[in-house]
Amino acid sequence: MADRPRICFLITELDQGGAERALVRIATGLPRDEWDVSVICLGPEGPLAAPLRAAGLPVNCLGVTSIRSPRSLWRATFGLVRLLKQIRPALLQTFLFHAGLAGRIAARLARVPVVVCGLRVAERRSRWRLRMDRWTDWLVDRHVCVSQAVADFSQRESRLPAGKLVVIPNGVDFDRFHQANSADLSRFGIPAGAKVLLTVGRLDPQKAPLELVRIFAELTADHPEWHLLLVGDGPLRTDLRQLIDADGLAGRVHLAGWQADVPEIMRSCDLFVLNSRWEGMPNVVLEAAAAGLPVIATRSEGVVEIVESGVSGVLVEVDQPQAMRAALESMMTHQNDAAARASRLQQIVSEQFTWQSVISRYAVLYRELLAASR
Repeated sequence: MADRPRICFLITELDQGGAERALVRIATGLPRDEWDVSVICLGPEGPLAAPLRAAGLPVNCLGVTSIRSPRSLWRATFGLVRLLKQIRPALLQTFLFHAGLAGRIAARLARVPVVVCGLRVAERRSRWRLRMDRWTDWLVDRHVCVSQAVADFSQRESRLPAGKLVVIPNGVDFDRFHQANSADLSRFGIPAGAKVLLTVGRLDPQKAPLELVRIFAELTADHPEWHLLLVGDGPLRTDLRQLIDADGLAGRVHLAGWQADVPEIMRSCDLFVLNSRWEGMPNVVLEAAAAGLPVIATRSEGVVEIVESGVSGVLVEVDQPQAMRAALESMMTHQNDAAARASRLQQIVSEQFTWQSVISRYAVLYRELLAASR
């Protein structure tokens, strides 16, 4: 036990996001008899610190509240150097951009032997982030991409070397979603017996929720039994509320905010839609599949590595509202076909996207890198 390599995970925040939940699963899932694991968060303590500590992992939160300002990021970097010198990990694994940037600089200043950075999205919003990844690549031993699409994007747009890119997808807690009980959706104002179209994610332009509401508005006259439920929060919440009120959709479109019982909510709905403009490997598609929901999604990064259009779901091109409208109407109308595709997708996810297989692949990568660093 004394000779276990120290692995330190670093993330920007420990809030209830997909990357944060993935970190918890990987960090707590690595065999404790082989690895000595700890976690650092650049921001204040978030809700996911509790399950990490409950699993016996040390968690340090640096409390930086404005990590996106260059001054705060540099302050966090030098605080991180001091902490890494105390922990003395053999390998640092980062999640999310700001933690990746601060972590790779701090790790080298603290003489951490191996640095692995996670690339979880095809970043289309900020060319600056792509340039920073490229300029600091020399500080990184490997980049773990959550999908082949993210790896291809990173090689093409960030010009990261192919030899440093490793693809390890997200996983899903299949039984948690497959075996969940149904939730009572009346708390969101959805009447008993209604058909429910569900989307889960941050209310952000990346996810295009405003466009989804507009598409749904066009379907309401022909499909009065259907309701749209949006689970999640974010900067577009006020705009969404105004759009819903202006279009007279208050009784048909429901903003649920963040909810802890997403598995139960998914088990109570009839169809899942992802309208994203870009992604990495969307956890919510894996979760919806595990819950047995038919899936309609844009052909954003990582989705095509989960869903085969026409076989296990339906895919439409990004930013094509009429194509999305047609796909939704078809799935809402032909529910037996939708159920057959959902069953196929559920089987694929149960076989190929388990957390056990994901954690095993991280462990193999860590062993190889640590052996090479000696």
